[in-house]
Amino acid sequence: MTSSGVENMDLGVCVASHINDIDYVVQAEALGYTHAWLADSQMLWSDCYATLALAATRTSSIQLGTGVAVTGTRPAPVTASSIATINAIAPGRTFCGVGAGNTAMRVMGLPPQRLAGYDEYLSTLRPLLSGAEAQMAHPRTGDALPIRHIMPDKGFVNFENPIPLYVSGFGPKSLALAGKHGDGAVLALAANQAAMASIWHAIEGGAQSVGRTIDRESFYTTALTAMVVLDAGEAVDSARVKSECGAMAMAAVHYAYDQFRNFGHQPPNALAGIWPEYTAMLALEPDERRHQRIHAGHNCWVLPEEEKFLTPDILRASNMIGTQEQLVEQLRELSAAGLHQVMLLPNFDTRYENIERVAKDVLPYV
Repeated sequence: MTSSGVENMDLGVCVASHINDIDYVVQAEALGYTHAWLADSQMLWSDCYATLALAATRTSSIQLGTGVAVTGTRPAPVTASSIATINAIAPGRTFCGVGAGNTAMRVMGLPPQRLAGYDEYLSTLRPLLSGAEAQMAHPRTGDALPIRHIMPDKGFVNFENPIPLYVSGFGPKSLALAGKHGDGAVLALAANQAAMASIWHAIEGGAQSVGRTIDRESFYTTALTAMVVLDAGEAVDSARVKSECGAMAMAAVHYAYDQFRNFGHQPPNALAGIWPEYTAMLALEPDERRHQRIHAGHNCWVLPEEEKFLTPDILRASNMIGTQEQLVEQLRELSAAGLHQVMLLPNFDTRYENIERVAKDVLPYV
C-alpha cells in the first residue's frame, strides 16, 4: 500500500456540462474533489453558465468555473459578466478558465482564435474580471473603446471576491500568454518532469515580456486527463479501462487529426500504428461535414467504429492509468515539477464509478 502522500496537489473534475446532471458536481464535492471545471462547447453540451448557476446553488465548498470558456464564441465583456454572475451565487469559489476553442470552434468548422486575437481578448478580459475599466477594439473601426460593468452593485454581479483567470495553452506561444495575463494555466498532461520544465519556461518567458515575475507556488497550473486505477493484474487496455478513459484517448486522436488536416502536422508517435486506417476512415466523410464527424462523441464516449483504435499506447498517451501506487507516484513527480492540480474527465457513462474509485484509492494521498 502507498504510505506517503503528495504535497501541493489537488484533484478536480472536468465536466461535460449537462443541465440535468448537477448531481455529478454535488457528488464530486462530497467525495473531496477541489474544483469542478465546466466545459464550454455549445454544439456539444449544455450551456456552461446555466449549468454552473445550478451547481452553485447546490454546492458550498467546491471551486466552480469554466473549463474552459471559449474566446471565439463570446466577446470578453460577455464572458466577464457571465462568470461574475456565477461569482454572485458562489462568492469566493468562482474561477474563470479561458481558451481559444480547439474543439468548440472546430466542431462548427471554424478555426480557434489566432494568437494575436487571443492576446487582445485576454488583455480586455483581465481587468473586467475585477470590475475595472478595460479597452476593447471597435469591431468595425478598430478604435479603442473604454468599457466596464456600469451597474455592479445590488448583486447583479460580484467583483468583490477575486475571480482567478486561468489561461489554457498547449504550445509555447499560448503558454506565454498564460504567463502574460493569467493567475494560472490550463495544460495538457505533461509526460514527464522535463516536459513540465519546458512548460514553465514558456510561461515565465511570457511573464517576463511584460515585466511580471511568476511565483511557481502561487501561479496555479492544472492539467486535463482521465485517471483509472487498475485492479491487480488488469491490462491497460481492458474493457473497463476503455469504458472509463477511452473517450479522453480518442479526443487526443481527434485533436491530432485536426492538426494534420489544417496544418499538415504529423501525429505523435503513439498514433503511428493507427494513423493510416484512421485517416482513411475519416476521408470517407464528406469534406463539408467532416468537422462534425471528427468530434463525434467528444470526451463522452467512443463510437463503435473507433473502439479498435484504443491501443495501449494511445490509452496511455493522454490518460493516467496504473495501480494505486503507480498513480500516487506519478502525481508526486508532477507535483515536484510544479503541477498543482489534475482535473479528471472520464467517459460519460462511467463518470460516477470512475471518480468514486479515484476518491477511494487516490484522493486520500493528495
